Amino acid sequence: MVLLADDAKDRAEQLVLVTERLTVLVAEDTRRMEARLPPLDGAEGDEKARLANTYRLELTRIKHDRSLVEGAPPATLSRLRESTVALNEVLAAHELALGAIKLVSEGLVQAMAEEVSRQRTGEANYGSTGGRAAAVSPSPTVIDRSA
Repeated sequence: MVLLADDAKDRAEQLVLVTERLTVLVAEDTRRMEARLPPLDGAEGDEKARLANTYRLELTRIKHDRSLVEGAPPATLSRLRESTVALNEVLAAHELALGAIKLVSEGLVQAMAEEVSRQRTGEANYGSTGGRAAAVSPSPTVIDRSA
């Protein structure tokens, strides 16, 4: 969704509102991650996705056509810069939180894979012919506290 603006001032003001609301939602999402709560979902999650997409589209449009915001009042452009800086700070914190979650998740997956491998290749038994007995059928894997 792109912004429908009458002029540069209107576009800049709308972009400020989008940026400020997106900053609030990303900050809340980061807070929830740090508190080990589920991420935003439902209406707030949808709103965050829509605003992020709108923000991305508008920045791309402005990058290709600077005249879309050049006529905006300096005070509005200053507010836009300030809200963009705040959004970038919040996004940096969000990226750190996501990185931590990714690291923990990958560690859990690796630990479970190692435990599955250990259980499946456990000590080999000897069969009636004196050699190592092959597994007859797939053995179930039990993930317990050792993982």
